[in-house]
Amino acid sequence: MTAAVRRPTPLTLVSGGRAAGREAAIAQALRPQQASAVILEGLADGNAILADLAEQVSPSPSFLLQLLRIAPGCLCCSGNLVLRVTLNRLLRHPPAHLFISLADATHIEQLRTWLTASPYDTLLALQADIVVA
Repeated sequence: MTAAVRRPTPLTLVSGGRAAGREAAIAQALRPQQASAVILEGLADGNAILADLAEQVSPSPSFLLQLLRIAPGCLCCSGNLVLRVTLNRLLRHPPAHLFISLADATHIEQLRTWLTASPYDTLLALQADIVVA
């Protein structure tokens, strides 16, 4: 019996603007009939667009939105371990699409390099970034 080949999970990095703007951009990029996960870095700014959307659609078997929030901090430096643990747990049962919202995109290139190195190079497929003005 051969093991099924796992397709890499599409990953979109979302940066720029305020938290509400990044969440709105992710909400627009979500596809119906597709289980998605969103890792939000930092604190919400009181406008919980994705949390409200998750509450509305998650009971639906045809659309699942999983939200994970991690403490603010550079995801390639101080937040590296937290992001790694969060990703490893999430990828045990991978979503159809993953979004990571960055509160600070100063080291986005280093993060991108880290996400394309082993073991994530076979688990994730980086998509075009979404940059919020």
